[in-house]
Amino acid sequence: MKNIISVSTPGRICLFGEHQDYLGLPVIAAAISKRVNISGKQSGNAKATIHLPDIHRSMHFDILPEMPYQSNRDYFRSALNILQREGFTFKSGLECTVQGNIPINSGTSSSSALLANWVCFLSLIADIPKQISPEEVAEIAYRAEVVEFKEAGGMMDHYSTACGNVIYLQSIPKIKVENVKPKLGTFVLGDSQEPKDTVGLLKRVKGGVLIAVEKIKKEFQNFSISTASFDDLDKFKGLLTLEEQELISGNIDNHRILNKALTVLKSEIFKDAELGELLNQHQFNLRENLKISTTKIDRMIEAGLDAGALGGKINGSGGGGCMFVYAPENPEKVAQAIENQGGKAYIITVDEGTKIESFVE
Repeated sequence: MKNIISVSTPGRICLFGEHQDYLGLPVIAAAISKRVNISGKQSGNAKATIHLPDIHRSMHFDILPEMPYQSNRDYFRSALNILQREGFTFKSGLECTVQGNIPINSGTSSSSALLANWVCFLSLIADIPKQISPEEVAEIAYRAEVVEFKEAGGMMDHYSTACGNVIYLQSIPKIKVENVKPKLGTFVLGDSQEPKDTVGLLKRVKGGVLIAVEKIKKEFQNFSISTASFDDLDKFKGLLTLEEQELISGNIDNHRILNKALTVLKSEIFKDAELGELLNQHQFNLRENLKISTTKIDRMIEAGLDAGALGGKINGSGGGGCMFVYAPENPEKVAQAIENQGGKAYIITVDEGTKIESFVE
C-alpha cells in the first residue's frame, strides 16, 4: 500500500468534573481547536520510523510481536503492542511525521490526543486496514497510556479527544458517552507555562479522597460522593483530617455543579452567563478545597474575567499548566489580558474528534 494517510485529533478542556473521573464520577469535557496530526505511509519493512519535528527528534525501531518498553511512557510501542494483541499486523512497517499545536504538559491532554491519533493512524496503516470507532480508539488509547504503565488517571482524556465536541462521560457501572450539543461561543485558553507535577498531584488528591472515603465507609457503609450532600458533612468531620474534609467537600460540591451544568448545557434556551457562573463555582472548589490552582493561574483567570470573560477555571490535574475562560464576546481583549499576566493565550472553539484528514494514492 502506497497511500498517504493523515489523521488528526484535538486536545481537550474539562468543563466540569475535574479530578472526578478516576473516582467513577461523570465528567463533561470539550474537544478544542488545537490538534495533533500524524501523516505517513507504509515503509515496506517491519520497522517504525517516526519523525517528531516539534521536538527535533526522530524514532526508529523494529516492530516486534511484543516489544519491551524503553521508558515509563513509551506510548508509540505500547499502542502497537496492544493493537497486535487485538489481531492487527504491521509487517509492512511505517514512516510518519507527528506535528501539532496542542500545548504540551499543560493539562490539555496532549499525550492522550497523541495516543488516540496514533491508534487511529495505526489501524489504517496496518497490513489489513480497519477503521475503528471513536469509542474503540479511546478504549485502546486508555489501555496504552494508563493501564499498560499502571498509572493513575481516568478515561476522560481519551474519550473526549477521540469522540470530540462536548461529551458527558459516565464510567460506572459501564462506559457511557453522551454527545451534548450546546451552542457555545469562544473560549480563551491560557498556558501559564508553569511546569506540572501531574503524578504528584494525582497521588495527593486521588489518594486523599480514597482514604477519606474508606474512613467514612467504615461508619456509613452506603456513603457515595455521587449521592452525598453538604448536609452530610457534619457527620463525617470527626472521622477526617482537615485536608480530607476539604477534599470530600470539594468533590461533593463539584458533582453538584456538574449536574447543574449538564442541565444548562442541554437547555433549549442556553444562557452563556449561567455557564460562566458554574465555571467560577467549580474553580472556587479546585482552588480552595482541592488546592490544585496556582497564584499565577488565579491572576490569569481574574484578568480574563475583568476583561469580559463570563467564567473560568484551571484545566487538567492542576499545579500549573493551563486555565481557560469562557469569552463569547471580545475574546481578543480577554486573550491580551491573560498575556499581560505572563500567560500564553489561544482563542479556541469546540472542535470535532479524531478524524481522517486524507487517504490519498
